[in-house]
Amino acid sequence: MEILRINNLEKHFNGVTAVDGLSFSIEKGKINALIGPNGAGKTSVFNIISGFIKPDKGEFFFNNTNITSFAPFRIARIGIGRTFQNIRLFPQMSVLENVLLALKHEKGESLFAAISLSRAMKEEDKRNRIKALEYLELVKLAAKKDEPAANLSHGQRRLLEIARALALNPELLLLDEPMAGLFTEMVSEMKSIIRHLRDSGKTILFIEHDMKTIMDISDHVIVLQYGKKIAEGTPRDIQTNELVIEAYLGGKKNVAT
Repeated sequence: MEILRINNLEKHFNGVTAVDGLSFSIEKGKINALIGPNGAGKTSVFNIISGFIKPDKGEFFFNNTNITSFAPFRIARIGIGRTFQNIRLFPQMSVLENVLLALKHEKGESLFAAISLSRAMKEEDKRNRIKALEYLELVKLAAKKDEPAANLSHGQRRLLEIARALALNPELLLLDEPMAGLFTEMVSEMKSIIRHLRDSGKTILFIEHDMKTIMDISDHVIVLQYGKKIAEGTPRDIQTNELVIEAYLGGKKNVAT
């Protein structure tokens, strides 16, 4: 069953076409890679799906609901979470506080609630802390819950961003280059976490440049070049696709080498 469907998306910036007639769909419970050379339009697609920019043409659907005009906060609330290529955390806040910020707070949003529902607010705060710690356990950061986010390594910050995205309880998780800048051991850890998320029922769409990682963990791969889709299929299909080989290497070589 499909969770996301994109129909004929176009986006132009100052006369440059970033996304050009793009259509694809992804199925629930799968790991999907969105790949292509630099400038292929991958991050623009993520920004459109998450509501940060609006397409000039086309539409997209989440669980059969047209969300093309939705604002970013509304898209997050209906079940799409994302991370960014450039990590966006609150460095002086603790690791735990960064995750708590993303959790819903149904109590205490009015003066009346603050005055009359202090017990309910405390109970909600306790539940949210438990949830936040569960997400930190998942990404192996629970032991650092009280440390400022600024103290984390680059790889740990990427993991914290994933934990914060998970706090929105998304069905679909958009990961923008989750492996970028990671050491080999951390790449293995990140791949394990992504597989675990898939196995627990999440759908993943991620941007990545490392072909070995793409071939290792993806169920489905979509390839862009100059904003157009030039191929899609299983990793094996993509590995031998002549258009993909030409786009990446300019010659007839195996893209996995």
